[in-house]
Amino acid sequence: MKPSALFRTIVGVIPILLLISGCGRTVDPGKRGLRWSPLTGGLMKEPLRDGFYFRAPWNDVYEYDVRYQSFTEKIDALTADDLSVTVHAAITMRPIADDIYFIAQEVGHNWYPQLVRPQFLSAVRGVVAQYAMISLPERSSEIGNKIEAVMVESLKGRHLEVYSVALSEIEFSKVVLKSIEQKQSKEQEKEQKEFEVVIAQRDAEIARIRAKGEGDALQIRAEGESESLRIRAKGQSQAQEIITKTLTQDYLKYKLYENPNTKTIIVPERSTVPIIVNPGPDHSR
Repeated sequence: MKPSALFRTIVGVIPILLLISGCGRTVDPGKRGLRWSPLTGGLMKEPLRDGFYFRAPWNDVYEYDVRYQSFTEKIDALTADDLSVTVHAAITMRPIADDIYFIAQEVGHNWYPQLVRPQFLSAVRGVVAQYAMISLPERSSEIGNKIEAVMVESLKGRHLEVYSVALSEIEFSKVVLKSIEQKQSKEQEKEQKEFEVVIAQRDAEIARIRAKGEGDALQIRAEGESESLRIRAKGQSQAQEIITKTLTQDYLKYKLYENPNTKTIIVPERSTVPIIVNPGPDHSR
């Protein structure tokens, strides 16, 4: 092909390519498109999925992102105990893909700043106001769920889908932080005092139980000794009584006579009891 013919071909193709590119629009993945035909039907209701679409040069295709997006706000709020806090709250949401036409008609691309943000700020402040400041960090998940429920209710019929709400950070003023530290310190002191009281009460109870046990043991021991003495005394009394009844004069005389060591028995004139005299080996004569 001669250079002049090639040049004429290029010159002829360029306008065609420009015309084709100007008569088409690509809808990216994760988005939906709406045809805009000002000379015929205006904005079309049927959303276009991702892909390439031909259009007349005077028409257009508007794109809307229908993927989940996260919006974070820094919100000043008052707690239930009238203390000021700053809450960093994030809401994750998206337009409903099949309702893009209605979003375009009602608020357009600025659906978050115009429609969602004011209600989001109000919901965060309203829910935070239900909680004491000291409880915010430990109950942040619960607070996020409540804010989410409020947003879902307030956005009904607005063609938007709320996925989640979370509190990412809670800021306290220096005065409030100092107050928290003082309160925690006092609570710790109170708990320590209560613990010491409990320990003292326990020690006193242990001492009382021990003293009662020792007293009971002494009482039992004393009762045992008393009973032992009583039984011993009773036995001795009975033995003495038996001896007294059996120890007769004839029996005593018999026992004296029976003794092989007895050498001499002298019976005084006026005595009924014999006197036994044992002279021993030195006085055998």
